[in-house]
Amino acid sequence: MDPTRVDLSALPVVDIELSRLSTACSPRTSGEDPEHVETLLSAEWELPPILVHRPTMQVVDGLHRLRAARVRGDTKIRARFIDGAESDAFVLAVEANIRHGLPLSLADRKRAAVQIIGTHPQWSDRRVASATGISAGTVADLRRRGGESGGEARVGRDGRVRPVDGSERRKLAAELIRNDPGLSLRQVAKQVGISPETVRDVRARLERGESPTPDGSRKLRAKPHPLRWTEPEFDSTVDRERLAVLERLKADPALRLSEVGRLLLRMLSMHSIDGQEWERILHGVPPHLYGVIAGFAKDHARVWSEFAGRLEHQATDLAAR
Repeated sequence: MDPTRVDLSALPVVDIELSRLSTACSPRTSGEDPEHVETLLSAEWELPPILVHRPTMQVVDGLHRLRAARVRGDTKIRARFIDGAESDAFVLAVEANIRHGLPLSLADRKRAAVQIIGTHPQWSDRRVASATGISAGTVADLRRRGGESGGEARVGRDGRVRPVDGSERRKLAAELIRNDPGLSLRQVAKQVGISPETVRDVRARLERGESPTPDGSRKLRAKPHPLRWTEPEFDSTVDRERLAVLERLKADPALRLSEVGRLLLRMLSMHSIDGQEWERILHGVPPHLYGVIAGFAKDHARVWSEFAGRLEHQATDLAAR
């Protein structure tokens, strides 16, 4: 079983006795969060089914829902079964716990990454990072500390096998970027056979006048092209108004009492900092990362813009009914 390609929504839902279930597979070392259990107990709608590894009867996803059911005195709970290796079930447990509900702590995510590196050494750093919610660089560091090499090739998130030493592919990507600067990250990545993030790093290195490979020390230009920042002007009045709206959203039961709603509130809170804090972050970015982080910011801005457009479109459709 490939845990990253399981369509969980297509699995049948069954009722299972609570006494048969185990929570030993959970990546959440601190156990249940009482406040989150209370939130689930106060929910007025039916909670989603939990996910259970059939061979071991371990709860893969739904630790807090299981606890809430026990507090209510239930004897059964709705569940979906998955089969396959226990190591794959653990990967699903980690992915489920970083994508919805109460997020895993950073320490738990790192411990999970170490375990997945051990059970899936052929996976690339980015694939492990995608499953655990930490950066690929952190995964690489954990792999080095554990003495895991992963062999000469690794399997990426897209299922393709790539060599660990990608210096030649980086050089080819650099050549494509020099010949046609207008190519997108994905276009270069597809032609060369590396990830868009690797292409982003290559492009940033070229902008700084560095070698496209991390171990290269030779400068490609006499001087790196200087980056000139234009100081942004943040409107404090807009800041206050936006924060006031956010506080009202946090009190809305439709968001506060649903898993998707809480995820959305966390995302909005993360971006709803005042202008002074944005200035502090801006001036705290290391100069050698300007290009890379700017690329990330633009990508996230495009995602939010598309998200806003779809919401506005749905609002227009709703008003027209």
